Amino acid sequence: MNKISKNILIPVGGLVLFALIAAGAYFLPGKIKFGKTITPDAAAQKAIGYINENMLSPEVQAEYKDVKEENGIYAFKLVIQGQEYNAYVTKDGALMFADGVGQAIILDKELEEAKAAAEIEKSDKPEVKLFVMSYCPYGLQAQKMYLPVYNLLKDKADMGIYFVNYAMHGKIEIDENLRQHCIQKEQTDKFAAYLECFTADTQYSACTTGDCVADYGKCLSSAGIDQKQLSACVAATDKEFNVTADYNDKDSWLSGVYPKFEVNGDLNEQYAVQGSPTIIINGKDASDAMTARSPEKFKQIVCAAFNSQPEECDTTLSEEQPAPMFSTETSASGTASGSCN
Repeated sequence: MNKISKNILIPVGGLVLFALIAAGAYFLPGKIKFGKTITPDAAAQKAIGYINENMLSPEVQAEYKDVKEENGIYAFKLVIQGQEYNAYVTKDGALMFADGVGQAIILDKELEEAKAAAEIEKSDKPEVKLFVMSYCPYGLQAQKMYLPVYNLLKDKADMGIYFVNYAMHGKIEIDENLRQHCIQKEQTDKFAAYLECFTADTQYSACTTGDCVADYGKCLSSAGIDQKQLSACVAATDKEFNVTADYNDKDSWLSGVYPKFEVNGDLNEQYAVQGSPTIIINGKDASDAMTARSPEKFKQIVCAAFNSQPEECDTTLSEEQPAPMFSTETSASGTASGSCN
């Protein structure tokens, strides 16, 4: 979540009926699902911790006082720079409301994931589109997250890598975008092997000059790519979408800084793609459903888009997150907030 100022909590003279909104946020029409009750202080501390970590600048810290049970929930005074606001938290510490905030603040990650998954449209064969920039650290992270799920569900879902319509990492990114586009389009069965090699280029991760290039040649060879066919596709795609021409025409660059890359420009416009990575499932942006960029979390989100989940969805994948760079490293913790935009 982006940092926001203390003005987010300006009093508005009353609260929307808490129980009704809480019921909707728990995603069970007609009834409220509560978790295990915790103490008033523990619930208030959880809310304050979330606010300080996610909603305020580092130099501003929230506190609480006068926490008590009231009408089946906990009520307390939220204090920010001497200003007090009425605040409320469910007795399981999962949801918080405060004067001036028009919707529930979800404090529980599992609940946040469930809400996002519940909002994903379902289909018999979900369409999954991952938009990236090929040299964006977070795009690389997302591609490494994507690959195990693609290998698991490629015969059950329509899955593909697409490209943001501008490049932030120079000519090497434009060239790599073209390579990946063409390999996926014309040598589909070899694309995953190429991408696994490319994203794990530990030699590039040690690069400090700012102008070196990942060893894509090694990956073309190891994946068995027909390089003559690839070169022909790259040349034709470059001509069709004016890729090199746009790169050479700096007057056309986005904000005068970033060259255009319009190979998937129509889809960028259709889905309002804002950066790398962006996840589109069944035509809707599902990026917010990812509270962690692990293969298992991504699998769960994709599987939530099936009308009837295939047996492959019972397979458990890694819950560790790939590092946001060229590497094979992973981490057991982290968030899904980093992007290139």
